[in-house]
Amino acid sequence: MQRPVKLDCRGVWKIYGPDPRRFLDRHGGAPSESDFEGSGMIGAVRDADVRIHEGEIFVIMGLSGSGKSTLVRCLSRLIEPTAGAINFEGRDLLGISPRELIDLRRKKMGMVFQHFALLPHLTVLENAAFPLEVQGVARRTREDRAREMIDLVGLSGREDYYPRQLSGGQQQRVGIARSLVAEPDLWFLDEPFSALDPLIRREMQDEFMRLQSMLRKTIVFITHDFDEAIRLADRIAVMKDGAIVQTATPEQLVLNPATDYVQEFTRHIPRAKVTRLSTIMSPGVPEGDYAGEVAGTLIVADAVRTLDADPRPFRVLDDSGAPVGTVDVAAAIDVMLGREAR
Repeated sequence: MQRPVKLDCRGVWKIYGPDPRRFLDRHGGAPSESDFEGSGMIGAVRDADVRIHEGEIFVIMGLSGSGKSTLVRCLSRLIEPTAGAINFEGRDLLGISPRELIDLRRKKMGMVFQHFALLPHLTVLENAAFPLEVQGVARRTREDRAREMIDLVGLSGREDYYPRQLSGGQQQRVGIARSLVAEPDLWFLDEPFSALDPLIRREMQDEFMRLQSMLRKTIVFITHDFDEAIRLADRIAVMKDGAIVQTATPEQLVLNPATDYVQEFTRHIPRAKVTRLSTIMSPGVPEGDYAGEVAGTLIVADAVRTLDADPRPFRVLDDSGAPVGTVDVAAAIDVMLGREAR
């Protein structure tokens, strides 16, 4: 069963230059690349369609300058789109008043950016509680809530530290705690880990997945790192020159790239890191001697040790727990070695 749509964005444009609305209208609402050339106009986001479901991690990725951060700022109305429609929980985000928008951001949206933007004169506790202070929440209540979030991100005992006394990873955890303190329904993260060194970045990704397993937030996550994207995402939108060129699961992107650009983008990703057992299984479960059962959602790279523990095939289960196919270690090894299925 498909989850409800939380954020629905249709035909969004963000054009920079003199009178962008007129430029868009002059070209029938869909200017081509040649229309932009020599016009002095920049199409930062071009006719973007995004539909994000409740509880999913939706990753928007692309190289620097592809438009991913601009799109996210349009989705949250931190910048005004030139054209398009954005609905949040069925509400027209572009039609609400500035006061309504501020209230929506304070109570419904959380944001974490690459640069932590902690207030240096405030402690960890005060930084985490700051969004509730802005809302006028009583001090005891907001500090109690902030302590819960600080504990959630693993910083208990550092409530009285100042940002300068924390490592980069710890500062980012404070930023995450601050963004969660108001219990947002929609969580925007714009390259939140890219300023961290590789080891800390991996730890923060683990922490992020741990938090999501408990909180089940609807998340829009921006990154230029495809390895990070496939590790975190339910679905990925790949952007190039302001346009979304493909939206799909990590597995679909790698196995069925829609363009040469996406194919090049995903070329270095081992198929075993994205292919699910349900993709390589043999359909049907005949009578026989089976080693056990495995979930069809398991990634081959994560399941190969289990499959290798027994020479017999395993039954593959669907989301409801019903057996729908069989798989053995030979099929997994074929994927890992890049061989065609036998």
